[in-house]
Amino acid sequence: MLHDGKNALVVDPGVAQPVLQALALEGLQLQGILITHHHGDHTGGVAELRQTTGAAVFGPAKETVPEPAVKLAHGDTVPLLGLSFQVIDVPGHTAGHIAFYCEAADGIPLLFCGDTLFSGGCGRLFEGTPAQMLRSLQTLAAMPANTRVCCTHEYTLSNLKFAREVDPDNAALQNYQQHCLTLRAQNLPTLPSTMALELAINPFLRSTSPAVRASVERFDAQGCADNGAFATLRTWKNQYQ
Repeated sequence: MLHDGKNALVVDPGVAQPVLQALALEGLQLQGILITHHHGDHTGGVAELRQTTGAAVFGPAKETVPEPAVKLAHGDTVPLLGLSFQVIDVPGHTAGHIAFYCEAADGIPLLFCGDTLFSGGCGRLFEGTPAQMLRSLQTLAAMPANTRVCCTHEYTLSNLKFAREVDPDNAALQNYQQHCLTLRAQNLPTLPSTMALELAINPFLRSTSPAVRASVERFDAQGCADNGAFATLRTWKNQYQ
């Protein structure tokens, strides 16, 4: 949820009740619902929220989302809370996945990236190809270093466990893992992250680095040669326990 003290927007509400409780607690009116992709854990609360609050719904033009919705494509903008959110195509996790980017929210860039980029990881490829996901991640990685990365699942600790397997000598990654362990021990979120941090610790943004590539080749040299380091890295993560 993002709000200005009076109005609010929510991103990918899988269920309605926590949103309604937060609105009541803060005395807010829900102005808009942003949807990054069609999966039920991101859209399940949309109908109830719209019926209860009258909020407008904005979602990807290339996917089926709860109607009625304003359908968005790359380059569109969404004006909410006095801010302007740019729509960016980021296929990979799903075929029509989009992200929302605000150049300055309280003076700092803000990214709602759905299930494309996680802290220390990236989304599974349910509908897109490795090449599509890599391009999508490269698009996000080109954003300003201080961009706040608001992804939609608290997967950070499990992602960092895998990242340490891939990039064991990365000091920034080691320090971040300890920081996140401390946060979660206090039941605090690890998110949002920043783009600078992800570029330093996320193996999926570092698949061309010598250290990550060497690990990927040890996992499957032939797969790395045939499909590229990123595709093989994603396959490794799918199998990792």
